[in-house]
Amino acid sequence: MTRTDTPPTWDERATLATFLDYVRATVHAKCEGVSEEDARRAPLPDSPLTTMSGLVSHLRWVEYSWFQVVFLGEEDEGPWTDDDPDREMRIGVDIPLRELLDDYEAQCARYRELVAANDLEATAKRPIRDGRHVTLRWIIMHLIEETARHNGHLDILREMADGVTGA
Repeated sequence: MTRTDTPPTWDERATLATFLDYVRATVHAKCEGVSEEDARRAPLPDSPLTTMSGLVSHLRWVEYSWFQVVFLGEEDEGPWTDDDPDREMRIGVDIPLRELLDDYEAQCARYRELVAANDLEATAKRPIRDGRHVTLRWIIMHLIEETARHNGHLDILREMADGVTGA
């Protein structure tokens, strides 16, 4: 996966798609070479769900939720429940990190096609909490923000795990 934040052209679609792919590729970069044990470790005593594996699982399911459930209006078949709304982070530690990353990348490839095939002004089939129907543009921007924020978490967890730091 190529990791660049410079779009091939300067139009809005290329810029948004490039930045989303950049933060996605950064997830992979932060996890490269980390041990399974370190990927599953929750080093923050007050944050037992904050693991590298849990964050990768979370990001995978967040994209599913925004693209398939909200934008396309499909039934929500995510792992979360009313009793366990963070279950995607819990189950992440039970899945090998390589499998989580491979699933995330395969899913991202499908969503690249979805983004390419739809107008940025296309509105989601399902409303968000306040009842409004967001645009595909908004969903992409939200995913860039969310993924970038969690990349910061991955960066800290990786440094705590084995001292590896990086751009």
